[in-house]
Amino acid sequence: MNNDRDDHDPIDDILREIERVMNEMMGDDVHIDRGGSAGFGSDLHLDVFEEDEQLRVVADLPGVEKDAIDLKCDGDVLTVAAASDRRDYEERIRLPATVDEHSASATYNNGVLEVTFDRADDSADIDL
Repeated sequence: MNNDRDDHDPIDDILREIERVMNEMMGDDVHIDRGGSAGFGSDLHLDVFEEDEQLRVVADLPGVEKDAIDLKCDGDVLTVAAASDRRDYEERIRLPATVDEHSASATYNNGVLEVTFDRADDSADIDL
């Protein structure tokens, strides 16, 4: 049996192309974890909900203690860092709208993280 086959994974090509297209659209902040030892990879289920005056991010973090979660936001990107006995996690989520990071509130119950932000005020008009 000839074992000279190419070990190239075509799925990796597809993920690289999706990442390239998303970076073009969103400004180089997208990274698709292809299964390394760090990062959420396929373990993270994440939803972002846009509501009238608020934005809500919900993430599943099974097996993580509340004290092991660190959240940071600059108004455009939410960074979630967490550690469990099995893994260290870090995920940057580009938010679909600018938020007032000082309005953030977060809850963590039964492995579900929920972070809520008020939308930032619209830009002010400048009179000439």
